[in-house]
Amino acid sequence: MAIVNFNSISGVSTISATTSITVGDTFIKNNAVGIGTTTTTGRNAGVGTATGTLVFNSDTSTVDVWTGSGWVVVGGGPSNFIQATGGTISDYAQGGKLYRAHIFTSSGTLSVTAAPADNNSVEYLVVAGGGGGGAAYGGGGGAGGFRTGTGLLVSASPGSYSITVGAGGAGGAAGYGSPNGTNGANSVFSTITSTGGGGGGNSRAGNPGGSGGGGMDPGSSGGTGNTPPVSPPQGNSGGTGTGSPNWGSGGGGGAGGPGTNGTTTVGGPGGPGTSSSITGITTTYAGGGGGGTYQGGTVGTGGPGGGGNAGTSGGGNGQNGTENTGGGGGGASALPYTYVAGSGGSGIVVVRYPIGGLAATAKATGGLISFSGGKTIHQFLSSGTFTVTNPGLSSVDYLVVGGGGGGGRGNTANAFSGGGGGAGGFRTGAGFPVSVTPGVYSITVGSGGAGAVSAATAGNSGNDSIFSTITSTGGGFGGNGFGNPANGGAGGSGGGAGSLSSSPYPSGTVGTGNSPPTTPPQGNPGGSAVAGAANGGGGGGGASQPGFNGTSNLGGNGGAGTASSISGTSVTYAGGGGGAGQNPGPAGGPGGGGAGGITNTPGVGGTTNTGGGGGGGAASPSTAGSGGSGIVIIAYPS
Repeated sequence: MAIVNFNSISGVSTISATTSITVGDTFIKNNAVGIGTTTTTGRNAGVGTATGTLVFNSDTSTVDVWTGSGWVVVGGGPSNFIQATGGTISDYAQGGKLYRAHIFTSSGTLSVTAAPADNNSVEYLVVAGGGGGGAAYGGGGGAGGFRTGTGLLVSASPGSYSITVGAGGAGGAAGYGSPNGTNGANSVFSTITSTGGGGGGNSRAGNPGGSGGGGMDPGSSGGTGNTPPVSPPQGNSGGTGTGSPNWGSGGGGGAGGPGTNGTTTVGGPGGPGTSSSITGITTTYAGGGGGGTYQGGTVGTGGPGGGGNAGTSGGGNGQNGTENTGGGGGGASALPYTYVAGSGGSGIVVVRYPIGGLAATAKATGGLISFSGGKTIHQFLSSGTFTVTNPGLSSVDYLVVGGGGGGGRGNTANAFSGGGGGAGGFRTGAGFPVSVTPGVYSITVGSGGAGAVSAATAGNSGNDSIFSTITSTGGGFGGNGFGNPANGGAGGSGGGAGSLSSSPYPSGTVGTGNSPPTTPPQGNPGGSAVAGAANGGGGGGGASQPGFNGTSNLGGNGGAGTASSISGTSVTYAGGGGGAGQNPGPAGGPGGGGAGGITNTPGVGGTTNTGGGGGGGAASPSTAGSGGSGIVIIAYPS
């Protein structure tokens, strides 16, 4: 019988004659064996690995064994799993399987670093941008094309897959007979293209698209859906318009059904969307926009799945489709013909595949759950509920960003420039106490404020985001150029001032940031404007920097946002929107702030789920950008 002198073995850190032997993080005890932990990269880097070697792979939460020719999961199954980066990553259990989803709410890249031959297919959801509604008493915008499927092969060579997330189409401009709403943009993943939704009609048929826009006026048909045709169909046709007394227009088509025809008293509701649980949360996408009415009557409601309602009866702007649903914009309602239609909602792309296991078990539910750096992360891209399920969870880290403010609008005749919208309030902290009793915490993710639609009407401040007792205030709206009001709005960060004439009016004042005050401050004030025609509006304030002042011909840049790594990746949030000017250059602040507009170029909207402020608008026909929606992120040790 061989005798081993353990005291002579190099690297042995702990020896107990009766209970255990420990080498690094590997041990032998009288009632357990610990084989140590490594990653896929560390496992594959082994030199001269002995057949029969066991490791615990923390990337896949599996026990892997080296067979002499490859790594195999103990207990059978694929020898490895797809490894990829890109988008917002969520790991979750569903139907007895474990999945990883890559969620793209803006364009990006899916980078596949490993795709073994026995497990190299993915599921996908590709939703295009919704079409804009029609003005006057126009048809609803068609939903963006909705395509989903399984079995799409991916490879690590070349491994780079561009993701395009289509923007929503612009709502139709005010006036009877003005152009239809603009079609939404396509969304693309690999060989899968979903077509943007068709714009709603104005005194004519709706546009064709992924789903078609609604028609306006008697005999004006809805746009054809599923254009170009794919199987299964990506959408449906819009509804038809009709006549007096209330001239109801057709609703936009949706992924789950056609838009409803208008009647003489009712605008057609938008077609319903289709639900998917590919993100781990069941969500309905691609609802059509509601059709408008001429005067009185009942306006069309947006279809479930993000479709916007038509403007209020007797005259009103159409509502925008919901961001990242591909919902169509609502038609405007008249009289008078001064109202604009709603814009379509942006699309979304989601890619998912099975994985070996979760890196950890979540101690709460709610939001998109992922695991990184020893932390469990819950990201709320929309409102929901955070529910503590494990009594061992006593405190969490948080990031709460309010919705960004909309930009101000320039004056039609005199070219005075609007200010940029302020960023949503930015608040973050650690050690926030939570408990399993009662354990339920409502989460509000603030939407961005709409940009001003005329020099006589202010834009909107962003909406607050809330987690428990932590409230981040929405960003202030940008001031209008030569309009009402010229002052930037107060908020988490303040809106930039609008540029007015030096006589008889002074320029507007900047919007106050960190309002109401918090410690540390949640934002900064907007920038000032220069009085006089063709001069620039002030930039909106950002989380870490005030908005820049406008100068002669140039809008002020938006203030910079603040970076956070709470999601596992460093991301900058809450940048201010750029002020408008006459010359190019008014940039949005880093952190999702939209660039300011110049003559004939609209202000850019703040980026979704960053709380970025919207860019200011210059003279007509330029328009102001809307603020980006906020975000709430909660993290704790796994």
